[in-house]
Amino acid sequence: MRVAFPLMAISLEISMIVLFGLFVHYDTDQSHQQQPNSTNSKDTDRFLALYPLFQDVHVMIFVGFGFLMTFLKKYGFTSVGINLLIAALGLQWATLAQGLLHTHGDTIHMEIKTMINADFSTATVLISFGAVLGKISPLQMLIMTIIEITVFAANEHLVAEMFKATDIGASMTIHAFGAYFGLAVAGILYRPGLRKGHDNEESVYHSDLFAMIGTLFLWMFWPSFNSAIAETEEKQYRAIVNTYFSLAACVLTAYAFSSLVEHRGKLDMVHIQNATLAGGVAMGTCADMAIPPYISLIIGSTAGMVSVLGYKFLTPLLATKLRIQDTCGVHNLHGLPGVLGGLAGIVAVALGTSDISTPVMQAAALGSSIGTAVVGGLITGLILKVPFLDQPSDENCYDDSVFWEVPKWREHDYYFYERDIHNQLKAKM
Repeated sequence: MRVAFPLMAISLEISMIVLFGLFVHYDTDQSHQQQPNSTNSKDTDRFLALYPLFQDVHVMIFVGFGFLMTFLKKYGFTSVGINLLIAALGLQWATLAQGLLHTHGDTIHMEIKTMINADFSTATVLISFGAVLGKISPLQMLIMTIIEITVFAANEHLVAEMFKATDIGASMTIHAFGAYFGLAVAGILYRPGLRKGHDNEESVYHSDLFAMIGTLFLWMFWPSFNSAIAETEEKQYRAIVNTYFSLAACVLTAYAFSSLVEHRGKLDMVHIQNATLAGGVAMGTCADMAIPPYISLIIGSTAGMVSVLGYKFLTPLLATKLRIQDTCGVHNLHGLPGVLGGLAGIVAVALGTSDISTPVMQAAALGSSIGTAVVGGLITGLILKVPFLDQPSDENCYDDSVFWEVPKWREHDYYFYERDIHNQLKAKM
C-alpha cells in the first residue's frame, strides 16, 4: 500500500496531464478560430444555463453516492473517501475516453455537456464499487476505474452512434451497465470465507442515518440527472416532470412493500435508503419521451416494488446460489430498475412516443449494455485477482483501519462494549 498505491496514483495523474495537454482545449478556442470577431457570448450563455444542472449531478456523484454507502459501521471513511478518489480519477479519464471516441482521435473541446457526461461515466464505477464495497483495496479500485470507464465509453458509443437508441437518463448505459459490471467483478472475487457473513458487515444507528443523507441528496437531484443532456427544452421539461413523479410514486410503494415483507410490518432502513431511488433509475430511458404523467407513476411504483423484493429475496439467493456477494445490493437499486427502464423504453418507442429509435434498436442497446458489462466485469475481476494489489484478507474486510488512520476510540466500539457489559450483568442477575 505504501509504495504501490502512491506510485499508481501519481503515474495515472501524470498520464492525464500529458494526454490533456495533447488533446483537450477550451470550447471557446474553437469558436475563435471559426469566428475571429465573435465574443463567444452564445457559447458562454449555454454553458452558464446548464451549469446548475451540472452542479446537481456533481453533488449526486460526490455527496449522494458517497454517503449512501456509509451504512457499514466501520467503513465510513472508505465509502466517502474512496468515492472521492474514484470520481476525481474517473471524470478525467472519461473526458479523454469519451472525447477521443466522439472526435475520432481529434482535439476535445470542453463544453458543459462534456463535463456532465464525464460525471455520468464516473457513476458507472461508483455503482460497481457498491457491489465490491469492503472487499477491495484502493489500488484495485484505481485499476477498475480505468478499465470500466473504457468499456463504458465503448458501449455508450455503440448504443448512441451505432444503434441510435434513446436513453436520456441512462437506465441501460449507466445503471444496468454499472450494476452488472460490478456483480461480475464480485463473482470473480468471491470469498468463501464470507459466505456466512462478517462481524463488520452490519450497520449501527448513526451509520444508517448518514446513509440516509446520501439517499436524500440523490432523491432531490435525480430529475437533474435524467434531464441534464436533453437536446431540447421541451424534452428537458418532460424529463424533469416524469422523473419527479416517478420518484414520488416509488417512495410510496417502497415503504408499503418494506412493511409488507418484514417481520411484524416494520420498515427496513436498507429498503428505505435504496428502493426509494429506484423510480429515478427506471424512469431514465423514457424520461424525455411524450408519455402521460400517470405512466411515470406506474413505472416508479413498479420500480419501488421490484427493488424491495430484490433486497428481500434476490440478494440472499445471489450470495448462496450464484456466489455473488453484493455488499450494497446494487442489483436491486440499479440492475433490476435499469432493466425495467430499458423494457419501458422499448414499449414506449413501440407505441410511437419517440421518432428517433426503434424497438429493435432499444432492445439491442439493453442487450449490449448488459452483455458488455458482464464480459468487461469478468475480465476486470480476473485482472484484480493478481496477488500484489493489496486486496484485504477476509478477516480485515469492511474495516477502515486496514487502509486509513482511524481514531483510537470509535463511537460504535463504545456502544457495543456497553451493550456487552449490560448483557453480561443481565445474565449474572
